[in-house]
Amino acid sequence: MLEKIKNNFNTQTWVLIPIAIAINIAIGQVVVLLKLPVYLDSIGTVLVAVLCGPWAGALTGALSNIIWGVAVDPNALPWWPVAFMIGYMAGRMAQWGFFKEWWRVVVTGFVVALTAAIVSTPIAVYLYGGITASGSSFITAYLMQTGTGMVQAVLSTGFLVEPVDKITTAMLAFTIILGLPKRMVGGYPKANQVEVSGGASNTQMYIAIGVVVLLVLFAAFMLRNILGG
Repeated sequence: MLEKIKNNFNTQTWVLIPIAIAINIAIGQVVVLLKLPVYLDSIGTVLVAVLCGPWAGALTGALSNIIWGVAVDPNALPWWPVAFMIGYMAGRMAQWGFFKEWWRVVVTGFVVALTAAIVSTPIAVYLYGGITASGSSFITAYLMQTGTGMVQAVLSTGFLVEPVDKITTAMLAFTIILGLPKRMVGGYPKANQVEVSGGASNTQMYIAIGVVVLLVLFAAFMLRNILGG
């Protein structure tokens, strides 16, 4: 086990982790301030998980929320177990070959979303009473007002919001990796996990960007309906 963990880390891993943490915190804080019904605070985590391995991804996720919570927003701190599992699961999915074609990346995002929804529910319920600082709490509050129980409302919100968020996150990470020079990617411990195997990389990139645009439009539509309804 220790050897498997050590295999995730080389010099490039340690250089990428702080960059990834900065990406997570910067984008995540903007999303919180704008009260968007997504999170987008795991793009850096997925990058590390896919390029370096599940343990490196898990460490990146956990450190992101710990540093974010201590230095910027205390509300981010309790979510570090969720960020840990996001990184771990993204890395596992990459190990299983689910980061080589755009449609497999969609599957990765969906699996990571289910993991995040399950792990985050107890935190949202027992620490925050179901209503957190995230914009997605608009949905939870609405469901609770209609008579839905707290746990069910939080789970329902997670299963609605998380797939949009995590598929978008995975696709953005995929697009970034496709745009990196092969020489750079080749220096990471798990570079073989991101070889594109379903056509030209440019085609994969365009498809990934298209999926992201559609998901963003869907999130905007969802937010408009919530605020308008």
